[in-house]
Amino acid sequence: MTDQIEAPCSAKAHKITKAAIVSKLLARPRGASLGDITAATGWQAHSIRAFLTGLRKKGVNLERDQRRDGATGYRIVKPGEVTAIVDGATTDG
Repeated sequence: MTDQIEAPCSAKAHKITKAAIVSKLLARPRGASLGDITAATGWQAHSIRAFLTGLRKKGVNLERDQRRDGATGYRIVKPGEVTAIVDGATTDG
């Protein structure tokens, strides 16, 4: 019989969480719609809205805009960043 010795794990494996995925989607310049987030996480719309509320309570600045296709987009806005809606497109100004 052979004794096997397992090497101890020196570093924990990094697990990518759904919260991290959503945060990355929201950090994109155009942000993400509920459909984008649902496709990436499998969450239902009410769960996504609850997560967004939690981010706001943590002090994250979120911007919501209506897109040309009728979807609502959400994105993280840095403090002091000013945006303006011009013909349906978001521009920094």
